[in-house]
Amino acid sequence: NRELGVFSNMTAQATSANMPVVLLKDGASQTKGREAQKNNISAAKIIAEIVRTSLGPRGMDKMLVDSLGDVTITNDGATILKEIDVQHPAAKMLVEISKSTDNEVGDGTTSVVVLAGALLEQAESLILQDVHPTVIVDGYKKAGKKAKQYLKEIAEQVTANDKPTLLKIANTSMQTKLVRKESDMLADIVVQAVLAASVKDGENYTVDVDDIKVEKKTGGSISDSSILQGIVLDKEIVHSGMPKKVTNSKIALINTALEIEKTEIDAKINISTPDQMKSFLDEENKMLKTMVDKITNVGATVVFCQKGIDDMSQHYLTKAGILAVRRIKESDLTKLAKASGARIVTNLDDLSEKDLGTAGLVEERKVEEDRWVFVEGCKHPKSVTILLRAGSQRVVDEVERAVHDAIMVVKDVMELPSIVAGGGAPEVFAAAQITNWAKSLEGREQLAAEKFAEALETIPLALSENAGMDPIDTLATLRSRQLKGNKWTGIDVMKGQVSDLKSSNIVEPLVVKNQIISAATEVACMILRIDDVIATAKSAGPPPGAEGGMPPGMGGMGGMPPGMGGMPDMGGMM
Repeated sequence: NRELGVFSNMTAQATSANMPVVLLKDGASQTKGREAQKNNISAAKIIAEIVRTSLGPRGMDKMLVDSLGDVTITNDGATILKEIDVQHPAAKMLVEISKSTDNEVGDGTTSVVVLAGALLEQAESLILQDVHPTVIVDGYKKAGKKAKQYLKEIAEQVTANDKPTLLKIANTSMQTKLVRKESDMLADIVVQAVLAASVKDGENYTVDVDDIKVEKKTGGSISDSSILQGIVLDKEIVHSGMPKKVTNSKIALINTALEIEKTEIDAKINISTPDQMKSFLDEENKMLKTMVDKITNVGATVVFCQKGIDDMSQHYLTKAGILAVRRIKESDLTKLAKASGARIVTNLDDLSEKDLGTAGLVEERKVEEDRWVFVEGCKHPKSVTILLRAGSQRVVDEVERAVHDAIMVVKDVMELPSIVAGGGAPEVFAAAQITNWAKSLEGREQLAAEKFAEALETIPLALSENAGMDPIDTLATLRSRQLKGNKWTGIDVMKGQVSDLKSSNIVEPLVVKNQIISAATEVACMILRIDDVIATAKSAGPPPGAEGGMPPGMGGMGGMPPGMGGMPDMGGMM
């Protein structure tokens, strides 16, 4: 018995020695340690490299062609990264920060990616010197906090609704875009729109960007763009007999159908004689006429309806001389309410004169080949429309992106009225301060903080490179002038020289700079902490004939291309 026990023990050991432990299923791969970090950092650097050349007023544009052959031409960081459909998981994180920066502050989408790439590049040299990633992360986090502190010190407080300052902000934002030549005119439109949509609460302002409707149409040139004190609807009037133009209009906003609704339950009506048929139809018409009478009785001259309007209702409305538009989006109905002061009515029985809004003019106009309804001349509109024009679809799309950025930066300054210089000035200032402060840190964190300062200088470096200036000379001049205490010294890219940007009116919101530093630091720290990339294989899908099964790419990072992160080519397994 004892011998048997010993024998079985030995067998167990042999089995455990020869049996490989299979954790991951076939085709899955794992990249560990230095290799994984290198892979992730390289991917992030490539992404930063793509957008780096589009930074600043002299930045170039990218032409992106999607799978359907649609072309987008832009230098907006978030748009570029969204369109190129990145596959690498680490690179996707950079796309995310650029997207969130766009949603949060609207501008700085290119800078944030360039800075994140630079932070990772600087960290790579420290990792090669055997500095532990966690130490780098700690150093970066402290330096990021300090950088925001130094920027706050040099920021200048402004008055939230000071139009000249807001114009400078909007103008600076558009200098880097295709619309540079028309930036003065567009900046004026944007500032008017944001001021109209702003709401004062005590000392503070809030701006809901959704209250500014941006409509775009090809034809004409960028300088034909305009702002309307009201709303433009890309719909036409429902009936040809209705008036095409109503002045001093009384507007009713209805989100119920001017039709006879079908019953929820299946109902059947047996009609055996023509008279019954006639009385049935008469009854229907009477119900529709009653609906229209309710609208005419309160004195409405214009009706905007979210749902459908029956042919018979159209007839009665036309007879009453009322202009009507149907199937209006709910968001547009809300904007109309804010612009005209009307209340949206769900039940026609509740409609009263108090619910009507006013507008100086409601008119159908032909814009290019479409007919649009213009509601303008509202007295104190809380919602306005910017109508953008340009020679071609590509240009008008890019103008819309530029205007979106400008609207967002003006909103940022109204909500947090602090500004800093543009042109890389705040970055160089913060870098110099962090380099001095880093000396007070003990241990290897000091190295990380110094690298953080170097990474910040990538922004002015990229600006000067894109402007065809000598990057090293430019940075040296910038540093020396900043050290003399000229905190507003930056790169005036259009003149191709280092100068005082206060006189050039190149200013940016502090909140944008803060967002860039926060987001870039966070994503760099997150990527640095990864030391293991485990990619599972795509599931092979259900067997032939079987329905259902998992959708492709459900296996974690299933959508990864072969060879990424040391993954084997999975072509043979599909």
